[in-house]
Amino acid sequence: MKIFGVAGHSGMGKTTLLERLVPAIAARGLVVSLIKHSHKNIDIDRPGKDSYRLRESGCKEVLLLGNDRWALMHELRGAPEPSLDYLLDRMQHCDLVLIEGFKNGNFPKLEVWRASVGKPTLWPDWPGIVAIASDTPLTAPAPPAGLAQLDLSDAASIAEFVLLHAARR
Repeated sequence: MKIFGVAGHSGMGKTTLLERLVPAIAARGLVVSLIKHSHKNIDIDRPGKDSYRLRESGCKEVLLLGNDRWALMHELRGAPEPSLDYLLDRMQHCDLVLIEGFKNGNFPKLEVWRASVGKPTLWPDWPGIVAIASDTPLTAPAPPAGLAQLDLSDAASIAEFVLLHAARR
């Protein structure tokens, strides 16, 4: 399994890029999975559903199986967030895990950045950023020679970069 991260401020287009990147990589015959970290409280279940009621009643885990998919919900109940390694250990076999978030993780990351959003780059403050994909060239601060600059609209080139630079786990 290899891992590669996608980072960026909210509104930069990370999900849009991932929607184009996943099929570009899968078209090469590779199995792609994704871990998304959110700083918000998430809930994939809805009040009134049996799984929601049983989870709220105190279950630590609820596994929901349907005709097309299954989902495992694990309640932290005040425990600290698990590490990325812990989560990766629970993933099914795949060729590549794309990781959104996990700011401090020690793995290569691509930053999605758009000048029009008006926020500074995460680079150089986030560890592991090896490239910036943008809709405009990055000029200030001037990136170092080792930081790749990629065209955000070129999913095929970004897929090639990700596959060449993904870290083996």
